[in-house]
Amino acid sequence: MTGKTIMIIDDSPSIRQVVNLTLRKVGYDVIEASDGEDGLKKLFGQKVNLIVCDVNMPKMDGITFLKNLKAMPNYKYMPVIMLTTESQEAKKQEGKLAGAKAWVVKPFKPEQMIEAIEKLMLPG
Repeated sequence: MTGKTIMIIDDSPSIRQVVNLTLRKVGYDVIEASDGEDGLKKLFGQKVNLIVCDVNMPKMDGITFLKNLKAMPNYKYMPVIMLTTESQEAKKQEGKLAGAKAWVVKPFKPEQMIEAIEKLMLPG
């Protein structure tokens, strides 16, 4: 067990399940959220080491979530990986400007996801 927690934010239950299983298999604890709004709510009081977030979601999309997250002093340096079907350069740039550390396009390979997470994971 790594003792580290990752939050997955995606409006697709099947994607959350796949990512959850992938991460639990290598020892991470996982918190799931169904959209950006839900993610912000569930984040309060939680020790999270990294966030994997979809871009296109109802209520609050991933880029808006990212901007809100980075505006909070406690989460300013939180690494966020965008997991999305969006592969357009303009969207990637928007994500990067908002503070995304990596951009993984769906469908993803589990080892690709784990590699990105291990590279970006906050210590402790």
